[in-house]
Amino acid sequence: MSAFVTVKGLTCVFDVSKPWLNRVLERRGKAFLTAVSDVDFQVEERTTYALVGESGSGKSTIGRMLVGLLRPSDGDVEIEGINLAREEDPAKVASVRAKIQMIFQDPYASLNPRWRVRDIITEPVLTQGGDLEGLAEKLLQQVGLHPSDAGKFPHEFSGGQRQRICIARALASQPRLIVCDEPTSALDVSVQAQVLNLMSDLKDELGLTYLLITHDLTVVRHMADRIGVLYLGRLVEEADPHSLFETPKHPYTQMLLDAAPRVDGFGREVPPPQGEIPDPINPPSGCTFHPRCPIATDICRRERPATRKVGNALVACHLAE
Repeated sequence: MSAFVTVKGLTCVFDVSKPWLNRVLERRGKAFLTAVSDVDFQVEERTTYALVGESGSGKSTIGRMLVGLLRPSDGDVEIEGINLAREEDPAKVASVRAKIQMIFQDPYASLNPRWRVRDIITEPVLTQGGDLEGLAEKLLQQVGLHPSDAGKFPHEFSGGQRQRICIARALASQPRLIVCDEPTSALDVSVQAQVLNLMSDLKDELGLTYLLITHDLTVVRHMADRIGVLYLGRLVEEADPHSLFETPKHPYTQMLLDAAPRVDGFGREVPPPQGEIPDPINPPSGCTFHPRCPIATDICRRERPATRKVGNALVACHLAE
């Protein structure tokens, strides 16, 4: 398989400073928040790459940079060998972006309440000048809804049905890469399974590539071909699902797995995760996880660990062995 998406040194820094006059009166300098810090990974064609981590770890920011909603502060995003941030030919950039779509977290907020479903689904094709005849009805049937639903408004559907409409809209322009930003977190558990099964079937049927952003480890275990664990904007571990779940190498990954609910976990006593994610405006020195790490040593506080291969995983930890 070939690398469809290549991310190198991806960094995103936001200026969160107060207005100039406030800074002068309070004698404060500018403040910068590092949402994503030097992230590298590859997504092979027709596979699912999952990004997991706590809220505020930078998952959605990476997804938005991939689809072009945010511009990276540094680093490169290459899709089919074309660097979206540095390519000077607008036609090449437009041709690549036409192959990318996004499914957003909240199906209630991502659909225009004043538009009929037919107009919502066909909008990506309309902007490209494609054929709209019968397209919405065909896609609705493909995602498990009735073709007659094309004439309805979003408020006439349940949450799971709205997410199916979002999937139909994403498929309308025949994309090759879909960035799924927490696509099931706003849905009931039973509906989550239906939507995930639908996404998995469509991936096999249409040859899609997914970047799946989620905090639900049960989802990634069954859907992902490769998993990247994010902490405070940095990729701390990357491995295949079997290696990650059976032999996690990074203490943060181990903490996430211990905290996840398990079917056979009735009566087990697991200490709750220690501490909170540090302030990304003023992150800790060295390894950013060391204030919460049970095995941290002096070197963890002094030096930021390089990413290296340990077993079947890539790990950013001084003590991964």
